[in-house]
Amino acid sequence: MAEKRTEGPMDAKRFAALADAYGSALHRWPPADQAAAMLFAETEQGLAILARAGRLDAMLDRHRVEAPGPTLHRMIVARAATEVRQERRRRFWWLGFGLAGAGLAGAVAGLALVTVVSPDIQPDHYVMDANATSFGDAGPDADQTEEDL
Repeated sequence: MAEKRTEGPMDAKRFAALADAYGSALHRWPPADQAAAMLFAETEQGLAILARAGRLDAMLDRHRVEAPGPTLHRMIVARAATEVRQERRRRFWWLGFGLAGAGLAGAVAGLALVTVVSPDIQPDHYVMDANATSFGDAGPDADQTEEDL
């Protein structure tokens, strides 16, 4: 956020906004506002604003956060381990989907290649009818050339 620079003396509204944002220590305030703030801090209104900000600073300084206990530590570690396992499982499934997709793309490409490259010529000498099998003609007038076993 860009800081609003003050040209000339500071007003109470701007001084209060800066005190709320940066606290009662003027050395923490933006350098562009420090000179004007020091002048305004000497006024009665400036002293009242700084006193209120000082009370808030003191209250915040007294606040302490307890160190996490071993139970919380165990819960965090267990949750992290679960997240890692789930992420690995997700990656495994996505890898499987990727390999299946690559296999399917290869099959489609092979089918397209066979369709395009193979000749579309049908042999003239072979006519399929109801009595034809892959071992020859099985019709009633077929030759009986089986060998006796």
